[in-house]
Amino acid sequence: MKTIGIDTSNYTTSIALFDGTDGVNCSKLLPVKQGELGLRQSDAVFAHIKSLPELSGRLFSHIRAENIGAIGVSTRPRAVEGSYMPCFLVGLSHAKLLSDAFQVPLIEVSHQQGHVAASLWSAGRLDLMDRPHLAWHLSGGTTELLLVEPEGKNVNCTKLGGTTDISAGQLIDRTGQLLGLPFPSGKHLDELSRQAERTEVFRVKCENSSFSLSGVQNKVQQFHEKHGSSPETAAYALRCVSAAVYQATQQALKAYPGFSVVFSGGVASNSMLRQVLEPLSPIFSQPQYSTDNAMGVAVLAHRIAEG
Repeated sequence: MKTIGIDTSNYTTSIALFDGTDGVNCSKLLPVKQGELGLRQSDAVFAHIKSLPELSGRLFSHIRAENIGAIGVSTRPRAVEGSYMPCFLVGLSHAKLLSDAFQVPLIEVSHQQGHVAASLWSAGRLDLMDRPHLAWHLSGGTTELLLVEPEGKNVNCTKLGGTTDISAGQLIDRTGQLLGLPFPSGKHLDELSRQAERTEVFRVKCENSSFSLSGVQNKVQQFHEKHGSSPETAAYALRCVSAAVYQATQQALKAYPGFSVVFSGGVASNSMLRQVLEPLSPIFSQPQYSTDNAMGVAVLAHRIAEG
């Protein structure tokens, strides 16, 4: 059996196919003008409407559209009451059309659940879908440390900690804006940071795995004004984020000793973060499945459809 997954986040349009073992993901970043930090929801919706038929055509042009058993789609950011973004309606509409055309079940999940599943699948650790573990969702809009527990063939995510204000992704993108980098800025900061030599870091106060990053933004601006180096500023911002995540993870592991820790979301693809966290034996997805993608949605649809 094959399943289709669709995800229309505020950053990326994507559609994927999963056959129970392997999969293919087709995606496209939403267009953001130089110097701007994302899109208004109305513009994101329009961009998805333009991109999704093209990506769907690309996917079906090189796969055989047979034995499709279910269509999965992310319909909201998180599986909690009140979680809503209009851009997910585009994916839902397209998924409903495919579900009706193939006469197969439509399976709705959250964007966050899809991230967790994509990370576990690409890391070769789908076994963790069936037992409790810790997971970070580090993205442009979310920096949450989660307790992930099996819920049927899906997962339930309970927030344990993370940022109390701006997300790690927002800090990184604002640093990118400060340095005149394209949006989203994660991969550009990552590349710049490799040229840096300084080691300063501002360590945020972390209690019960929770911390604030708004003060780090001010520190990054001050650091850049003082040193004037884009590579050093990029590295400074990433060190601060990495140190905060490391400290919060340490605190969580004291409460949940022996639990595996999985990292998902675009920020989780950062090479410095991965290096800093290495002593904690983290589980990272492949970088291409850390950023927004529909593969995890397709994986969840497959698991749920099989029962």
